[in-house]
Amino acid sequence: MNDTSSRPQPYRSTPVFDETTLPAALRREHRTKQGVWGVIRMLEGQLKLVVLDPPGEAVLTTDAPGLLLPDQPHFVEPVGRMRMQVDFYDRPPEF
Repeated sequence: MNDTSSRPQPYRSTPVFDETTLPAALRREHRTKQGVWGVIRMLEGQLKLVVLDPPGEAVLTTDAPGLLLPDQPHFVEPVGRMRMQVDFYDRPPEF
């Protein structure tokens, strides 16, 4: 039996968004707060994550979530039909 009690748990999660309900604020540059990590979890489809500092891009899938570091500028773009959610943590998450 795995003991998950010591694993960081999200303190908040966004609603589930799809390609039509993904807010405009997430499609333009934004960032998490100091001391907050985010994990973008894909429930279906793909999402392009663009990180501005340090520069980089990734296509997120159900098998490849995205990690957002505290105060890291980024934005996302849907790649076709998709469903996603962001979990927020107050310490580095495991995924």
